[in-house]
Amino acid sequence: MVHQRADSRIEWWKCCSIYQIYPRSFQDSDGDGVGDLNGLLSRVDYLAWLGVGAVWLSPVCRSPMRDFGYDISDYTDVDPLFGTLADFDRLVEALHERNIKVILDVVPNHTSDQHSWFVKSRSSRDDPKRNWYVWADPGPHGGPPNNWLSRFGGSAWEWDARTEQYYYHAFLREQPDLNWHNPEVRSAFADVLRFWLRRDVDGFRVDASAVLAEDPLLRDEPPNPDFDSETPPPEKFNRVFTDARPETMSYIEEMRAVVEEFSDRALLGEVQGGIGRIGQFYDGERPRFHLPLNFLLLDTDWHAATLAAGIDQYINAIPDGAWPVWILGSHDKPRIASQLGLAQARIAAMLLFMLPGTPIFYAGDEIGMPNAMISSEDARDPFEALVPGYGLNRDPERAPMRWDSSEKAGFTTGEPWLPLGDHVEERNVASQQGDRRSLLSLYRQLIALRQTEPALVAGRFQPLRSERGVLLFERCSDDKRLLIALNTRDSSRTCPLQSAGALRLNTHLDRKDERVESQLHLRSNEGVVIEVLTSSA
Repeated sequence: MVHQRADSRIEWWKCCSIYQIYPRSFQDSDGDGVGDLNGLLSRVDYLAWLGVGAVWLSPVCRSPMRDFGYDISDYTDVDPLFGTLADFDRLVEALHERNIKVILDVVPNHTSDQHSWFVKSRSSRDDPKRNWYVWADPGPHGGPPNNWLSRFGGSAWEWDARTEQYYYHAFLREQPDLNWHNPEVRSAFADVLRFWLRRDVDGFRVDASAVLAEDPLLRDEPPNPDFDSETPPPEKFNRVFTDARPETMSYIEEMRAVVEEFSDRALLGEVQGGIGRIGQFYDGERPRFHLPLNFLLLDTDWHAATLAAGIDQYINAIPDGAWPVWILGSHDKPRIASQLGLAQARIAAMLLFMLPGTPIFYAGDEIGMPNAMISSEDARDPFEALVPGYGLNRDPERAPMRWDSSEKAGFTTGEPWLPLGDHVEERNVASQQGDRRSLLSLYRQLIALRQTEPALVAGRFQPLRSERGVLLFERCSDDKRLLIALNTRDSSRTCPLQSAGALRLNTHLDRKDERVESQLHLRSNEGVVIEVLTSSA
């Protein structure tokens, strides 16, 4: 099935559903237990069948893999673990042949300590690249320059005995922060973006974009008033001087300007600061991100009233004319099927694709993959190793994709780099492709409905009063009204209707084209899309 846009006049990043792929965990082609580009290439027909319009790839650049690719040692080459630049080019070509766009993860905040830039910067205080990173003298008492903490635990400053200064690292000590105050750094990174844009990449997801700039005065962070024994130690201070600094916005504007040197490209960004800050990452006096990523659906208590409030808050927080975006899964967040259970995972899927804006989901969400059970002792994620005991391990959601019910789930012929997890027999692609009522079938139908129904892409969003655990809203175009009703409870509900309608789709996939009159009856954990009929219908 070839992906078709709902309206060719609307930018592709508004029309399509975006599918995040963590390449290590998608498909292995050479038996080493780690996914790679050729493995992904072998699955592009599945992506076309599913109907996604773009894939977002986590980093595939050269890396010592201390943070599994988010520590880059060469921005303009592919790590041999994943393949070669030629493999990457073939993958892009194959996806484009199926009208699927390619969004590449880029990591501007830091490099690996093995990157040639840092090797030179560390070699001498007089090296021309010394100021490409954040260096500082010891503080007044001989220790780190200030109280800044790494997000991975401990001080964010690492002593370099050779040059007798500290360097700053917001994450691992092997991930020194680039000095974005330096225009040479910004120019070099602009060239990195151009390198991949010339290889026909359609856009970027910018990692950790809100932490690009740090306070040049190196002032201490203030205490976090909510810090207690249950709060992870890295959150001891409020990150006033290291998060979402005003300069950061101008750096994002510069990236956007580079992207706009090429036609029909998009810029997505990982942002910090919650809903209240998300609006500033859209267009200011100069354009910033097309899509600042929004994790509200993953971070909100799953109750109709709470969801309705969060959705309203988010839509009101973004600027007029800005395009919303919603995320249901990520390589950094627990799986939605494990958070909610399979029944409500169907409700979450319908909500994702019916809301106004661009939907993003994570490979495996469509088959209800659960978090794999991985103990702290067996964890490979450095976050868990450095900040144990707070549930920060990201390995469970990074478990390999299940393609079939065989011993290695069709992912590899070798030993998978992480355990596959439970329920492989029923939660795999092959089993669900043959089941017309499976979660995978629901995802495919939701994607197709959004692609073919203009009211769901560019239509108006009209919230309705949500009561007794049922989330209600409408999507409207000039000639059509779609009512979405989502029962977030494990018990049946009845909702009064002002107008009759025809049921277009339900989450159980066992009702279609039913006429609904004055009362809508929802079974437990059921969601429906109803086309509201005119009085003459």
